[in-house]
Amino acid sequence: MAKRLKGVILAGGTGSRLYPLTKVTNKHLLPVYDKPMIYYPLETLKKMGCKDIMIVSGREHCGDILNLLGSGREMGLKLSYEIQDEAGGIAHALGLTERFVGSSNVAVCLGDNIFDDEITTNDLEDFSGGSRIFLKEVHDPQRFGVAEVRNVDKCSVISIEEKPNKPKSNLCVTGLYIYDSNVFNYIKSLTPSDRGELEITDVNNFYVRDGLMSCHFLESWWSDAGTFESLLKASSLVANKKLCICEDSKTVSEPRLAASASGEFGGTTQHSEK
Repeated sequence: MAKRLKGVILAGGTGSRLYPLTKVTNKHLLPVYDKPMIYYPLETLKKMGCKDIMIVSGREHCGDILNLLGSGREMGLKLSYEIQDEAGGIAHALGLTERFVGSSNVAVCLGDNIFDDEITTNDLEDFSGGSRIFLKEVHDPQRFGVAEVRNVDKCSVISIEEKPNKPKSNLCVTGLYIYDSNVFNYIKSLTPSDRGELEITDVNNFYVRDGLMSCHFLESWWSDAGTFESLLKASSLVANKKLCICEDSKTVSEPRLAASASGEFGGTTQHSEK
C-alpha cells in the first residue's frame, strides 16, 4: 500500500437496543469483558497501520468518549473527533471525515464490531486503490449485507445485497472497510434510502460497478456488540481467548457457557480457540 492509511471509527447511533444502559453513556463505552467496547476497533485499526484516527459520534455523550480517550497518546495514537448532529446513516457519518482523510486511503470500522482476526499491514500490501471489504461465512446471511464473489482466489466481488430474502452466498459483509479517497465522491452522489439514510451498501456497490472492489476472508470469529445478547457473547468470547479456555475442555467457566449457549456469535460460526 503506497498511500498512507488513516482510520475512522463510526461510533454514533442512539444505542436504542441497549437501553437503558445507553441512557447514561454512549454504547461504545460499555464494557466488553475487561475494556470499553471502543478499544477493540481502535486496536484493530492500529494493527492495520493506522496511527491517525478520527472518531465520529453523535452529540449525546460525545464528551464521555473524549474524556476516556483524550488525544490517544496513551495508546500510541493521534485521535480526532467529529460530531454527527443527527442520524443520517453510515455513509453520511463517513462523509463528515473528508477533510480529515484528504488524499489518503482510509480504513473504516464500525465502533461496535469486534474482530478476533489480526489484520496487519502485511495483509494490506496489495491494496492499491478502490475498496476492500472483509467477509465472514455465516449460517443466516439474510440478516446481513451479502457479497457474491466470482473468483474466491482473487476475491473479485460482483454484487452486494442488503439483507436479501434469497442470498446468493453465505458471505456476510462485516463492519470493516478500506476505501481510497474517491469514496467521498461516491457518497456525494448518493440519495437517501427508504429509511432516509445514506447507505454504505450503496457506496460499496458503486465500487463493485466500477470493478474496484476486492475482499478479505476472515478466519476467526467476529460480531457486533449492539444488543444485550451479542454484548454478552462478545464479552464471553474475549474472556475465553484471554483465559485460554479450549473448545473441548471439560472444565469451563461461566463466560464459556454464556458464549456457547447457541454455538454462535453475532450470526457467525464460532471457531475453536487456537
